[in-house]
This record gives sequence, structure tokens and C-alpha cells, in this order.
Amino acid sequence: MSRTIVHLLRHGEVYNPDKVLYGRLPGFNLSQLGLVMADRAAEALEGRDVALIWSSPMERAQQTAEPIATAHKLPVDLDERLLEATNVFEGKRVSVGDGVLRNPRNWPHLRNPMRPSWGEPYREVAARVSAAVENARVLAEGHEAVLVSHQLPIWITRLHLEGRRLPHNPAHRQCNLASLTSLVYDGHELEAVLYTEPSADLMEISTKGVGA
Repeated sequence: MSRTIVHLLRHGEVYNPDKVLYGRLPGFNLSQLGLVMADRAAEALEGRDVALIWSSPMERAQQTAEPIATAHKLPVDLDERLLEATNVFEGKRVSVGDGVLRNPRNWPHLRNPMRPSWGEPYREVAARVSAAVENARVLAEGHEAVLVSHQLPIWITRLHLEGRRLPHNPAHRQCNLASLTSLVYDGHELEAVLYTEPSADLMEISTKGVGA
């Protein structure tokens, strides 16, 4: 059986001085630190047998993919299945103390956190990203693939592939900026899930702006 690895790479830090939830909003690019994180991810994949690189169409994901594409002399193909999940609170400040969640007009969007009711259902996110992963596994069989996406889609896909419940506490996601969630396949069977953080030492100086 052939061994294939599909790396799910979260983008680097985004310049977001207003701390809004940017979601799928255009115009949110990597910060200077985020660009360093993208280079770190490329260094972590240096010498690996990368056969294809796909990215979410969002600017921050494409920027994160660029150093890897340059190093491996490969194109970056955009795949909408890797997009961030939709969220009705895009463009708003949603951190604790910002008041958005205390506004009664927003309560209908908070009625079912298990789905979740404020955006794209977890099952739909898992289905589309898992489909992209499977396509990449087949096309890169015997080699490695890099798929650049966002925190929630990567984490939900990992939960799905590991047979765990999709509803979760966002604070418990293991998917930091520019981290690699590597899916190791023996043939078509998922053999292991590895997690690494090439930019772990940069997290202390990251502004950790709202978004994913």
C-alpha cells in the first residue's frame, strides 16, 4: 500500500487592528509576523515530497501558500472547499466584553451552538473539506499534498476523520496559526494524525486577532 500525507496548514497571523471577526471578508492579509509564519511553514516542509498545493481563495491563505509553492516549484490551485465557514457576525467585534453577544437582536443566532446556529453547520464544513482531502489524497498518492485553510475547517475535519463529536469548545481547538495537521494514509486508510507548530515560538508575540 502507498503512503500518502495530506497536510492541512492553517494560515499565518492576519493584520486585523480592529479585532473584528473577518471570516470570508476580503482584504484581510497576513501581518508582517504572518509572513514570517508562512516562511516557517515552508521551511518545515523543505525536502518533503510535496506533489500539489491547494489553497482557500482567501488572501491570507494564498499568501501562506506562496513560500511553499516557490520552494517546491509548484502552482497554487484555489479550492473553495477550503474556505472559512460562514458566520453572521463577520465584520463585528465578538470578543468577550465587546457586547455583540449581549445584544437581544443577536440571540436568535445563538440558539443552537451544537449546529452552530450562527453559521455554516459543522457537518457541511466537515463534508466539503473532507472531500477536498480525499481528492488530494488520490491525486498525490504516494507523495504529499498541502492544503491551506482556516482554523475551524481544519479542526472540524480532524474531529470528523477521527470519529469524534463535531460540537466543541473553540478554546480547545488544537490548530494554532501556521500549524500543520498532517493526515498520514496507508493506502486509503487514515493511519495517523500528526500535529506540529513551526511557529510555536512566535505565538507569544502574536496579536491573535479575531478570525481564523
